[in-house]
Amino acid sequence: MHSPNGDLYHRERETALLREAVDELALGRPTVATVHGTRGIGKSALLNSIPGMLPPHTLVLRARCHPSESQFPYSMVSQLFDPVLGGAVGGDVPVPGPEQEGRPTHEALLTLLRATRSLAVDRPVAILVDDLIYADEPSLRWFSYIARRLDDLPVLLVATLPASAAAQVTDELGPLPYLLRLWPEPLCETCTTELVDRAFDSPVDQELAALCHTLAHGNPLVLHDLVTRLRRTHVPPGAPDPDQVLPIGSQALSETVLAWLDEDDPAASELLTQLAVLGPDTDPAVCGALSQRGEVHEQQAREALVRAGLLEAGPAARFAHCAVRPAVLARVSAHERLELHGRAAAVLARLGAPARQTAEHLLKAGCGWGLDVLRGAGAQAAGVGDHESAARYLRRALALLDESGDGADEDAQERAESFLDLTVRLGAVELHRDLDACVRQASAAADSPLGPVRRAEALARLASPALVARIEGAQPFVRVCGELAALAAPPREHLLRLTAQSLLTGHRSGLRRAARLAAGVPWDTPALSFGGALAAAAAASGRFGTARRMAQRVAAGPAGAADGAAPATTAGLVGAALALTWTGDLGVAAVLADRLISTARAADDLASVLLGHLICGEIHHRRGEATAALADAETALRLARRLGTSALACAAVSSAARALVVLGKVGEAAALLADEPSAGDAHPFIKALSLQAHGTVAAARGRHAEAVGLFLDCGHRLALRGITNPACVTWRAQAAQSYLALGEVSAAETILDGAPQEPAGPARSTAPAPERTLLSPAELRVAGLVVRGCSSLEVAEKLFLSKRTVDTHLGRIYRKLGIHSRHELAGALGEEVEVLV
Repeated sequence: MHSPNGDLYHRERETALLREAVDELALGRPTVATVHGTRGIGKSALLNSIPGMLPPHTLVLRARCHPSESQFPYSMVSQLFDPVLGGAVGGDVPVPGPEQEGRPTHEALLTLLRATRSLAVDRPVAILVDDLIYADEPSLRWFSYIARRLDDLPVLLVATLPASAAAQVTDELGPLPYLLRLWPEPLCETCTTELVDRAFDSPVDQELAALCHTLAHGNPLVLHDLVTRLRRTHVPPGAPDPDQVLPIGSQALSETVLAWLDEDDPAASELLTQLAVLGPDTDPAVCGALSQRGEVHEQQAREALVRAGLLEAGPAARFAHCAVRPAVLARVSAHERLELHGRAAAVLARLGAPARQTAEHLLKAGCGWGLDVLRGAGAQAAGVGDHESAARYLRRALALLDESGDGADEDAQERAESFLDLTVRLGAVELHRDLDACVRQASAAADSPLGPVRRAEALARLASPALVARIEGAQPFVRVCGELAALAAPPREHLLRLTAQSLLTGHRSGLRRAARLAAGVPWDTPALSFGGALAAAAAASGRFGTARRMAQRVAAGPAGAADGAAPATTAGLVGAALALTWTGDLGVAAVLADRLISTARAADDLASVLLGHLICGEIHHRRGEATAALADAETALRLARRLGTSALACAAVSSAARALVVLGKVGEAAALLADEPSAGDAHPFIKALSLQAHGTVAAARGRHAEAVGLFLDCGHRLALRGITNPACVTWRAQAAQSYLALGEVSAAETILDGAPQEPAGPARSTAPAPERTLLSPAELRVAGLVVRGCSSLEVAEKLFLSKRTVDTHLGRIYRKLGIHSRHELAGALGEEVEVLV
């Protein structure tokens, strides 16, 4: 614990040394003392404490130097001697002429020495000079001259000097036996706490005291200014708000330490500004190049900042406190910042710095150059998974390309190539963070003027099942796939990938040619992607054999292929898992879905992880595992919101709502659907899922008429897209239950009769009646409705078939029964008419 000495804290050692010098003065012996230190460290306070230590009747001569008086000869000497000699010194001392360049003559120095001796004959003399460094040249020469000639005089000569002048004074005075050098130290934490307590007249919060100590770096003047500001703004000492204290601390630093730095060490001030604007981790070589002083001067400036308490010591240039950087930045204008960032970008590019480092300064400066740098920075950021930064770099690169305008005709091709390359790069990045933005980039790539092959190559890099969740996302792939399929010799890989995307949307552009190309090499990555999509399309249309065969091929992957075959892609796994789910093979589908999630996570493909959780949730729902289904749906919903995809968020909400209804939480399900994002231009299958979920909630609340309408709308949307497999969305059974709840038994039977044959499970034990063996179940359903008087269009609407399909069934029925019109149908069926009716 340090005890105070008057108003001085932490100055016991310096005070003791000064007392020893005063004792020497009382004994008639001289002392020359210099007090060195930074501004505000307390040099003047020590100087002002000396008169109170002096013996009685000591003559005290005082002077305070100032830069504004440094051009006036003998201004410091006049301050010292005029009070006691009445201006005689100024009159007796000859003023140097112009030919002497302001240097005092030896005669003048001797006169001043005699005057000092005459004053010290009868009593001790204490000469106290504050800020000697600002004294005029003749006075400085006098100070050095007289300090070396005090051997037999009772004179105490004390001067305060900045730390930078210590070496200069040492060289001038030499090894004087009576020379004393004092270096006041920064205040310790205990002294700081005592000073702050004293200023607030009460104990302060320890965190506030520690903050004051860190900001002031033990500098008493800075500490006094800071505490004064805190008291002026009524900061409570017991429970201060850090958000209130830090701006005050920044302002105090700006008006004290930083202002001093501007005056005393411009190089250090410039370096501090560079570190604040460019970042404390800026390479020293860059700072040296920016200041044009070199690394040696930069290192000296860095050491000065450490001494000032603005930077931490060590190889890394970290600010000593979080308030330092805001204080520096507050002194830098916006124009200066932009200029500094622009210069830093140019220096970094010239030095071959990492592209990301250069790109950050390009973005902040708004420079109109650096297209290649931004492209490289985007690749670097994407490589380490920083997709947010990668998107910023690539968007700026595209903006630069747009700003460059239309050049000469010979540059048009190059600009189009650059635009397409940057668009695809940005789309690949957005695939990890914003799927709707990726859709926009895919549309831009599909509009490229570079031809179908180049467009297909670009879109193949963006192919992901997650993008076709929106119609807008599917259109570019379908359009370019059609263009590619029309070519005489389309590239195999691109055609397979784009055909896979088209199949997931229900389009069959290039299907036959893609199937032939995939059969040639069935185990590479494009073929497996195509195979998964083909399996899902086959399962949706009720071709269960094809669906299972293709899905099993994708699931087998390289295990059933030759050496060097590609592993199953995430796109292939999505299609295969959906196909197996819709054909009833839930066990293998679950394995594939888990494999999809693990593969996608390893590839940082959150979109495929999202799809994997949706499929897992569907599998759990079909197994009756509502809790697990809800967990998967909630995970999928979080990922959908993170990826900014409203369509897949709608699918996740629908899945969660179904699970909540099974768990008896109908109210929560209704609330979740009420906040459901709009399906918008979502894939018809997702819209059907949403309608099913709303119908499920309506039925659980007893609103069966509303539920029936929602279920029938669901089936209508599926039928329009050719999704005839009832296992895709089990709306028929739910509609039948709602019909039964309404008492409409015949309607319930009609809905169930309209369902195509179930895909999986053992064969039904009930054998068809002998009378029905001639016609297939589908034909019997059509015939029954026709006998009841329904037209072909009405039959198509009731069975959710196309009118063309109904007419095809009728043609087969007529041929099998040997009739030619629907009027003969009732008679040809005989007793079966009553059963059908």
